[in-house]
Amino acid sequence: MSKTVAVILAGSGVYDGSEINEVVLTLLALEEQGVEYQCFAPDIDQAHVVNHLSGDEQNQTRNVLQEAARIVRGNVKDVAKLQVQDHAALIMIGGFGVAKNLSSFAFKGQDFDILPCIKKIMKAFTDSGKPSGYMCIAPVLLPSVFDGVKCTIGKDVDIASVITTLGGKHVECAVDEITFDEKYRIVTTPAYMLAENIKQAKLGIDKLVTRVCLLSDAI
Repeated sequence: MSKTVAVILAGSGVYDGSEINEVVLTLLALEEQGVEYQCFAPDIDQAHVVNHLSGDEQNQTRNVLQEAARIVRGNVKDVAKLQVQDHAALIMIGGFGVAKNLSSFAFKGQDFDILPCIKKIMKAFTDSGKPSGYMCIAPVLLPSVFDGVKCTIGKDVDIASVITTLGGKHVECAVDEITFDEKYRIVTTPAYMLAENIKQAKLGIDKLVTRVCLLSDAI
């Protein structure tokens, strides 16, 4: 049996978790490639809960792992159980959960911290020579882990500035394009940093998934 692709989620919902359309499009693209996957998320409380109708913060507590399970019909494991040797590649989905639950970027800007278990996993895949894909806001984490990494979040000037300030090389990119860093074997695409609808988001995500799969031994 081929090794699976590990997919990292950060909850459920664009404003406080994983971007749901990006999750579904990524998993669909993997299935269309004939590649198996396993989703993971940290077993922690969300930074906060946002009402996705109003955008207002709610006085609630929700668990990142349990919320991620809503998207993938329960097929998600605690990221603490992720063993790099069991997987051919890594993909991190976007959404503000990356900036709020997997890191503190939404609250601290360029002085953000990354959840230690997430940072360890990011580094472990690259150290093992395995490819990774990061979409939407997720690439902002990369330069704090990989010195001089080439990546894209699309055309957002402020976030691109954070990437360059942290030592990364930001490449302006259209919604249907990907950027590839050969040294670290990392693929990035803007997804909903630029996408105005599901069809647009699918274009770059499909290319990212295809490149990651081709670089891996998942197929």
